[in-house]
Amino acid sequence: MKLYILGSSLYAEEIAELIVDSEGFYDLNGFIEGVDHERCSEKLLDRPILWIDDVSNLDGNCRGICAVGSPKRKDFIQQAQSLGLQFTSFIHPSAQVPTSSTIGTGSIVSAGSIIAGKTSIGEHTIINHGCLIGHHVSIGNYVTISPGANIAGETVIGDGSYIAMGVIILDGIMIGKNVVIGAGALVTKDVPDNVQVVGSPARIVKKFT
Repeated sequence: MKLYILGSSLYAEEIAELIVDSEGFYDLNGFIEGVDHERCSEKLLDRPILWIDDVSNLDGNCRGICAVGSPKRKDFIQQAQSLGLQFTSFIHPSAQVPTSSTIGTGSIVSAGSIIAGKTSIGEHTIINHGCLIGHHVSIGNYVTISPGANIAGETVIGDGSYIAMGVIILDGIMIGKNVVIGAGALVTKDVPDNVQVVGSPARIVKKFT
């Protein structure tokens, strides 16, 4: 199946290399840019970079994934969808995902990540390198889990949240929507919507409007 990656940043290059090296079901055809039109005059990994408006001209059999690390990727994805691009998920062969767990459309599970049983990952969510996701966890849509995060069982993470590198979240914690958890934080209690927390134990340092 022909695959296009939304984004042309260094992270997009990383995901592209994982896809190519996995020698799986997908044939990486190129990248889609939505910010810097001049990037479309270049190539990335010897593949073209298309402007977002050109998505409407793609073969109907093409699929996309979004390699933009920020939860703000939602607008980019929805723009591509409005132009007819359908999305798929990508699970690296070295990742472990049991059959009792589910991965939503458009989500990425990167190399070396381990997801335990009965866990649900939403749509367009990124699970980066070496993440540990416990059993019966529920992760929403457009969530980013950064490398090395360790999320214990029965945790819930709301839509659009960003979990930075090395974060530890204890069992049964409820993380709200649009939350930012700073690198290395230890989360020991529930976190409400629209806040940033840092530290060990994690504490609220900023509220978003």
